[in-house]
Amino acid sequence: MSTSNAPNLQQQLKQRVAQAALKYLRDDMVLGVGTGSTVGCFIDALPSWPGRIRAAVSSSEASSCLLRALDIEVIDLNSVATLELYVDGADEATRDRYLIKGGGAALTREKIIAAAANQFVCMIDESKLVTKLGRFPLPIEVIPMARAQVARRVATFGGRAVWRESVLTDNGNQILDVHGLQIDNPVQLESELNQIIGVVSVGLFARRPADVLLLASSSGIQTL
Repeated sequence: MSTSNAPNLQQQLKQRVAQAALKYLRDDMVLGVGTGSTVGCFIDALPSWPGRIRAAVSSSEASSCLLRALDIEVIDLNSVATLELYVDGADEATRDRYLIKGGGAALTREKIIAAAANQFVCMIDESKLVTKLGRFPLPIEVIPMARAQVARRVATFGGRAVWRESVLTDNGNQILDVHGLQIDNPVQLESELNQIIGVVSVGLFARRPADVLLLASSSGIQTL
């Protein structure tokens, strides 16, 4: 595969895995929707699904705009008694369905909706599958006044925290991208990082992993 064809193939894989995720939809359901380029492909594919989405709970303003453009009502999670399904992508994933998310700076809202959903379906292409998390820098959403303090604490875990300048989350907070972490026990590390004062949310989805991981490769769609 030539380098020039790689972006086109990756986009095709995102479209294929987004199409595969449609089979988890149910008529007249309230759907949880994540953020990112693969989710954008999923939202674009919704009109091809023969059923009707009653409403959606969205993790970001960007996804909300895409949903409203399709005349899908976006509602607040607080008004939903039961959320059957949450569909999202990931920046990294293992075969155990542990994830790193937050490249789009929506990790806190994504984590809230994932926790509320009965089923979490995650869509990735083969470039996102790893044997151990940590190649992609781990995003952490922090209260702005605590940014430097959190960065110093993260250093004690062996990571180097880099402020994602000029980025504010939809919650008005800042993002630290942590490089060089050894993530041998994702569940434990998620719990420990969550305890740092000033941390809003950590981009490790291990305590609540995906229930289904849809993996797109040149040979087809694999369900984990």
